Amino acid sequence: MENKVITRFAPSPTGRLHIGGARTALFAWLFAKSHQGKCLLRIEDTDLERSKSEHTKAIIDSFSWMNIQFDDEVIYQSKNKEKHLSAAKNLVKSNAAYFCSCTSERLKNLREEQQKNGLKPKYDGKCRELDLKEGSDTVIRFRNPQEGSVPFTDLVKGVIEISNHELDDLIIVRSNGTPTYNLSVVVDDIDMDITHVIRGDDHINNTPRQINIFKALGAKEPIYGHVPMILGEDGKRLSKRHGAVGVFEYEQLGVLPDALKNYLVRLGWSLGDQEIFNHEELVNKFKEGNINNSPSTFSFEKLSWFNKEYLSQIDSENLLSTLSSMETEFSQDDYSLEVLNLIRQRCSLMSDFSSESEYFFREVEDYDPKAVKKCINQQAIELLSEVLSEFESSKSWKASDVQEIIEKVLSKHELGFGKIGLPLRVALTGSINSPSIDRTAEVLGQKVVVERIQKAIKEFS
Repeated sequence: MENKVITRFAPSPTGRLHIGGARTALFAWLFAKSHQGKCLLRIEDTDLERSKSEHTKAIIDSFSWMNIQFDDEVIYQSKNKEKHLSAAKNLVKSNAAYFCSCTSERLKNLREEQQKNGLKPKYDGKCRELDLKEGSDTVIRFRNPQEGSVPFTDLVKGVIEISNHELDDLIIVRSNGTPTYNLSVVVDDIDMDITHVIRGDDHINNTPRQINIFKALGAKEPIYGHVPMILGEDGKRLSKRHGAVGVFEYEQLGVLPDALKNYLVRLGWSLGDQEIFNHEELVNKFKEGNINNSPSTFSFEKLSWFNKEYLSQIDSENLLSTLSSMETEFSQDDYSLEVLNLIRQRCSLMSDFSSESEYFFREVEDYDPKAVKKCINQQAIELLSEVLSEFESSKSWKASDVQEIIEKVLSKHELGFGKIGLPLRVALTGSINSPSIDRTAEVLGQKVVVERIQKAIKEFS
C-alpha cells in the first residue's frame, strides 16, 4: 500500500498572503486532496524582526475565506529551533558538517575576487578539513559532497540533475546560534512526514542542497514539484506595481472566493478545455490535469470574467442578502431587489453593485461633464421638456409606457433614439452609462423621474 500523500504550505508571516503564494498553496492542497492525502500549514516565523502575529492571522483568515482548510494544527517553525540545532550537532558528529571561523570580511573579499575572475561565488572550503571546535564566532557549515550529482524528477519540470561541484558548503547554523532556512526546512519536513513539496520555482536552487541534507540525516527526500511564477501583463514578476496582489485586496474589491480560487488554479493548470470548476471538481480532478511548465500571466480582466460567471450562479434573493449585509445602500426590500435584477448583468465584482446602483438610492448631484458636453444642447433641453410633459400626464408607469412616450416624441420630430435617450440618461443618472432607459425609469418611479428631469432642465437652461 502506498504511503499517504502529505504536502505542506510554508509561508513566512512578513506580510499578507500574496496571489502567487495563494496559488502555490492551492496546488499543494489540491494535489494532496485529489490523492486523499493531507496538506499541512507551517508558518516559517524564524525571522523575528519581520514576522508579525497580525500577518499570520491575515494569512490564516485568507485561506479560511477561500475555503482552504488545512489538516491538523498550524505548525510554527520557531517552536522547532531545538530540533534544528540538534540535527546540526548530529551532522557535525557524523562528519557531515563542520565548524567554520571565516570572518565576514574574508568571505566578502573571496566573493569579490571570484566575481572579478568570472567565477561563480561560493565558499572555498578553507575550514573544511581543519577540524575546528565550536567558538563564539564560529558557524556550522554543511559538508556538501564534492563528487557526483543530485538528480531528481520534478513533478512539473521533469528530470533535473545538478552537479555537486556547483554547490558549496552552505551555513546551516549562524554564529549567533540560529539555524538557517535550508536546515530548518529539511528538519521540519522530516518531522512532518512530508511526502511531496509543491512550491514556487524560485526555490528550485535550494532543492539539491536540501536533498543532500536529507541524505546526510539518513532520511528519504520528498518528491518535488516547482510551480512557475505568475507574471504581470508586462511580462515581469507580479508585484505591487501591477495593482492589487494580495488575497485580502481582492476580497475587498468584491471578488468571490470560489471565483478567485477557480481563476488561480486555471492560472497554470488545465484539464482539457474546461474553464469553470466548482470546489468538488477541483478536489476530484486536480490529479488528472497538467501543471504548466511556463510562467502564467495574471489578468484582472480574466479574473473579472470568472467572477461574473460565479455571480450569475447566485439567485437574486441570496445575492441581495449578501449585499444588504455589506456596506451598501441595498436593503432586503422589493425596491432593492428590482434594482439588483436590473443592474446585475453590468456587474463583474461585488463592489460594482454600489457604483452601478448609486443613482437609484441617491439624488443626482453631479453630472458627468463629458456626457453633458456630448449631448446637452438647446434641442436636448426642448426635447426633455416635451418628454417631461408626457411623463407628468401618463396614467400608467411601466417600461413599455416610458418607451411608448419616447417613441411618440421621436416620431413627431423624426429623430433617432439618441437625441432623447442620451439627454434623458444624463438627467436621470448623471451619465450616459446605465441600463435601458425605459427600465431605469420604471424602477426609479414616475415621481422621481419627473423631479430629476425638472432639475436637469433647470440646471442646463
